[in-house]
Amino acid sequence: PRPSTGPHKLRECMPLIILLRNKLKYALTGKECKYILMQRLIKVDGKTRTDLKYPAGFMDVIGIEKSDEYFRLVYDVRGRFNVHRISKEESTYKLARVKKVEMGAGGIPYVVTHDGRTIRYPDPLIEAMDTVKIELADNKITDIMKFETGNLAMISGGKNTGRVGVIVSREKHPGSFDMVHVKDAMGNIFATRLSNVFVIGKGTKPMISLPKRKGLKKTILEERAERPPKN
Repeated sequence: PRPSTGPHKLRECMPLIILLRNKLKYALTGKECKYILMQRLIKVDGKTRTDLKYPAGFMDVIGIEKSDEYFRLVYDVRGRFNVHRISKEESTYKLARVKKVEMGAGGIPYVVTHDGRTIRYPDPLIEAMDTVKIELADNKITDIMKFETGNLAMISGGKNTGRVGVIVSREKHPGSFDMVHVKDAMGNIFATRLSNVFVIGKGTKPMISLPKRKGLKKTILEERAERPPKN
């Protein structure tokens, strides 16, 4: 199903029907998904959503209060969405990358985040590319993670999607794409475009729990070595 229009881009989201039927396997058919949603059981970022094709995207929190389950959409190392189970405490906030900081009517400053939120009167320290921690209940910014070297980031696009590492350096290319070099926990360094880098923590401590591979991409040979031998 084609996702509805919503906070996330068409190519970077997952409709709720896929989430419920194919990922969480709570329903077998599209009709069953509809019954689940129409009972108002599913919340995305703390708001009940009843649209089968509602686009849930990177960093969104899916809450099912009836079964007391909470999930966060993050990328796995293969670049696919991972529906990562989180605790109730962690489900109260999300991280959002700041796309731009602007002045609104009457000189009121506001920021626009990657998931389409506009937040007025932000902290003056916030700049584009930084990540803010948003409390979902009142849409307030409670913490800022600057985009700077030494901070932990997750890659949210391109070939390295889902990898997690520390920002090493940023190359500016006027008129082209700025490149960012990132170093993962195993010491591998890789480069990606600035627009694909999503800061997830200060220093090396992530603000969110990571899925099981912790964003480390192994080579095919390394993965083969870990598998039990085929006798």
